[in-house]
Amino acid sequence: MKILSVMLLFFLPFSQQKELNSTTLLQKMYARYHNKWHSSLSFNQVTERYKNDSLVKSDKWFERIAYPDLLRIDINGQNSGNGIIFRHDSTYVFNNNKITRAIKNENELIFFLGGLYFSPFDEVLAHFKALNYDLTKFHADTWKGKPVYVIGANKDGEKVNQLWIDQDKLVPVRFLKYENNTREEGLFEDQIPLKDAWSETKCSFYLNDHLLQVEKYSEVTPGGPLDKKIFDPGMIGK
Repeated sequence: MKILSVMLLFFLPFSQQKELNSTTLLQKMYARYHNKWHSSLSFNQVTERYKNDSLVKSDKWFERIAYPDLLRIDINGQNSGNGIIFRHDSTYVFNNNKITRAIKNENELIFFLGGLYFSPFDEVLAHFKALNYDLTKFHADTWKGKPVYVIGANKDGEKVNQLWIDQDKLVPVRFLKYENNTREEGLFEDQIPLKDAWSETKCSFYLNDHLLQVEKYSEVTPGGPLDKKIFDPGMIGK
């Protein structure tokens, strides 16, 4: 029995590696960060916008996130009266302390970058499928010289929605989204440790291989519950 136990211990990691797929990888991520991920995050952000791959504008944003699906962006100062609220599956734009636009549009990055740890796991899987990720597809790859797992694609070059996960930290470092003959790409870099979790501090976004926006975070602060009124469109200007 002792010899058998040692052999099982020796071969178990290899067996688990072979059995890894998109669903079991998500289980592994969930097991590591569920009940450990910060429930809120605030940071300052320099936002650079590009056209034809050239910088055309730079703004300072102040952002607050309450997981799983609330994000408020105040543009050019916390009291500027201008910004955006992402709330559940909707987006609200406000200018001069008035809502000027409201559309049904989920910010799925909140889900990828922490929100998924605040819902029951079966809902996490359902959400990925609703976002058109094929969880039967999976492969290992490298990204910028580091090993990654890829959720949603069986090989590099597939034109399907996919999320690239750092094998060590188990956090997203890249996503690809294909919709309406367009290719969106996002890169999440320069992660810093936050207690038992992480935060990216640089994000770059591309459309059809052209750079659109670069975001650089500073004063990144994890925390507990935030006042939900700040995410309520009805409270803008009050």
